[in-house]
Amino acid sequence: MHFELANAESPQLSALKLRARLYKTIREFFATRNVLEVETPMLSMAGNTDPNIESFQTEFSGPLSVGARKRWLRTSPEFPLKRLLAAGIGDCYELGRVFRNGEAGRRHNPEFTMLEWYRLGFDHRRLMFEVTELIAHALSLVGKKAALIERSYAQIFQQELGIDAHHASLEQLKQPLQEFRIDPHGLTRDDWLDLLLTHLIQPHLPHDQLLLLYDYPASQCALAKIRVGDVPVAERFEVYLGRHELANGYHELTDANEQRARFEADNTRRIARGDHVIPLDENLLAALASGMPECAGVALGIERLLMCMSDTDDIRDVLAFGFAQA
Repeated sequence: MHFELANAESPQLSALKLRARLYKTIREFFATRNVLEVETPMLSMAGNTDPNIESFQTEFSGPLSVGARKRWLRTSPEFPLKRLLAAGIGDCYELGRVFRNGEAGRRHNPEFTMLEWYRLGFDHRRLMFEVTELIAHALSLVGKKAALIERSYAQIFQQELGIDAHHASLEQLKQPLQEFRIDPHGLTRDDWLDLLLTHLIQPHLPHDQLLLLYDYPASQCALAKIRVGDVPVAERFEVYLGRHELANGYHELTDANEQRARFEADNTRRIARGDHVIPLDENLLAALASGMPECAGVALGIERLLMCMSDTDDIRDVLAFGFAQA
């Protein structure tokens, strides 16, 4: 994308102005709810252990007294925000840049903007409706509305594909994806479920529909609580506007021992795939051990939201400069 400031009516300038209006709307939205805006570090001594997310690394050349030389650019502000929650800051949010290595294309940029917020006393269901309120405010800036529907993870797979997401065999999950000629090497059951969602469900979601998808398989808990029942589920949700995934939220795990076990399981899977081990965030684990309040949190991709507001499938249309021109 070539940026032309000389043309006052250029799409690029319009995109920057719309982003500024969206930021103003977000800050007003949280100000009326007494949610505090904070800023946390972009560089950390620990990285994200999630095997499906790769972090950028850098080296600090200053004095050894300040800690490890290797630092990781954050993939989200989640860990430091939770440390603030454990310290008693209360409801808070951050609007800032995050970084993910290897993700570039029409829908991804290695550097992008994330809005993340936490609400004390909320569960995932209550928070997902607050997300829809914010999205409605954003869409109103461009005269848009979206029909709201909510479905559990099990319901969407049954209704759209006739598949029992919690009990279907591996072969039953693979069968509908045969036409895509996917290399099965190293893929787990959750990988096949994710492929069904991204290849067969997500592309057909109506463009003017806001889908709240909640109660994921327990094996996809990430940093969410697991609700025990006949079929245990992760108290997690995602929000889709049309085929664009906008947000991912959790009823947050507060157990430090369980969180450590999940981080270690991530690294075990990384080793099995031949990837490098990520140092655990001991500061976060210590904060959880000291006591983090019951809460729900969510991360929302600003560029994805702007793409929906601007009717574009190319993330470069909502950036000042795409990765190739950065």
